[in-house]
Amino acid sequence: MTTFEALIKNRRSIRKYLDKAVETEKVDAILRTALMSPASKRANGWEFIVVNQRDTLVKLASCREFGSKFVADAPLAIVVAYDAEKSDVWYEDASIAAIIIQLAAADLELGSCWVQVHNRTYNETTTSEAYVRNALQIPDNKHVLCMITLGYKDEERKPYDEEKLAYDKIHYNQY
Repeated sequence: MTTFEALIKNRRSIRKYLDKAVETEKVDAILRTALMSPASKRANGWEFIVVNQRDTLVKLASCREFGSKFVADAPLAIVVAYDAEKSDVWYEDASIAAIIIQLAAADLELGSCWVQVHNRTYNETTTSEAYVRNALQIPDNKHVLCMITLGYKDEERKPYDEEKLAYDKIHYNQY
C-alpha cells in the first residue's frame, strides 16, 4: 500500500481532541498546503481563518442546530471561506481546499473533522453562514463553506475495512 493510500485508509473524522495546542509550524505547513489547492482558472478565491481562541471556538460551536458542539473543545479550527465573485465553481474550489487541509493534518498525525456551514441553519431566521460571518467579522461577500477542526486525537477510529468498500459503485465506460 502506498503512503497516500494508507493516509486515505486511516484518515477518519475525529471529534475528540487532547487539551494540547497544535504547534505553529504544523498549522503553517497545513495552511501552506491549502494555498496550493487547485482552483478553477487559478482564481484562488478561498480564504482561511484560523481560530484558536477558546471563547471564539465556543461561540462557533453554536453555529448549527446539531452536530457542531465538539468545536468548543478543539484546539483550533480553520474556517474555509470563498469569494464567489472570483469563480462560478467556488463551492468545488473551497471543498478541494478543505479536504487538502484534512489530508495535510492527517499527514502530520493530527485529527480533523469537517463541520458543514454552507446550507445549514443556526436558527429559524439565521443561517449558519451568517452566524459564522458575524462571529468572525467576515465580509458579506464571502461564502463560508465549512470549519475544519484540528488537534491531537483523543479517540481512535478503525481504518476503513477494504472488504466493506462499495465496489458496486464503480462503473466502466457506461453505467
